[in-house]
Amino acid sequence: MDNLDYRALAVLDAVVSQGSFEKAALALGISQSAVSQRIKALEDAAGRLLIVRGQPAVPTGLGQRLVSHHRNVKLMEAALDIDLGNQVSMPEISLAVDAASLATWFPLSLQPLLSPPRCQLHVQQADTAMALHLVREGSVFGCVAAGSAEGQANGPQVTPLGRMRYVCVATKAFAGHWFGDGFSIEAARLAPAVVSDRDMMAGFLHAVLDLRGAYPHHTLPLSAATSECVFGGLAYGLMPWRQVAAALDEERLVDLAPGHFVDVALNWHAWNLDTPFTRALSEQIVATARRYLLPA
Repeated sequence: MDNLDYRALAVLDAVVSQGSFEKAALALGISQSAVSQRIKALEDAAGRLLIVRGQPAVPTGLGQRLVSHHRNVKLMEAALDIDLGNQVSMPEISLAVDAASLATWFPLSLQPLLSPPRCQLHVQQADTAMALHLVREGSVFGCVAAGSAEGQANGPQVTPLGRMRYVCVATKAFAGHWFGDGFSIEAARLAPAVVSDRDMMAGFLHAVLDLRGAYPHHTLPLSAATSECVFGGLAYGLMPWRQVAAALDEERLVDLAPGHFVDVALNWHAWNLDTPFTRALSEQIVATARRYLLPA
């Protein structure tokens, strides 16, 4: 596309962010008709559909790439304003992070970034598959996710962060009731577990107890809900060691299988966009993760 209309790209970005033409118009302070006209002009210039009209309105592949390009340009413009001594509006940076990291070490990386505020962070929780999809399509600048540490040509750069260790825990009362004779395959076939990742728990029970096939469990997608279930004595489960270390020391929880754990290697996937904001963001996330995670 020649001679990109950046005012129209700002409208496209608003439609994607707000999820509708009407909300984009309100956010931008222009008419819905003006929003429609600028999107149509962009689509005519591209010769391709950029927005799938619906509730919500979602970008096509090319539409998402144009939105990502617009956001990257805004970041670079903000960096240039700093060099020129101009007043800087805080750019928005989107990230995707797994639930366990959000519940443990990731919030500790925010203080140096947001005080004083350097950018507007938009962080969404996402499992590995979704996080990698979001970063590869350009919906987010970077993501914390498990998986391969090998980058792809012309793709996001991959930096190893460390290993998140999960231990199998329950309250003392729960353990006494269901595992009074020890953590056995017979007991695991009766006791309710709580899982957010079925494959992880199935692999753990197979490795420790040689349990194959079904076992009773509740499935809760959110780390906070899983934590409430375990701490409330409703189930046992695999939880990040960092999240339960104090409770284990205080004997509010017990380790059901001492010496057994699951280590998940985490990586930082981010596009090579060299601005003060993105550089500081990547450096702070990597440094914080390496202080709190086990070495890769």
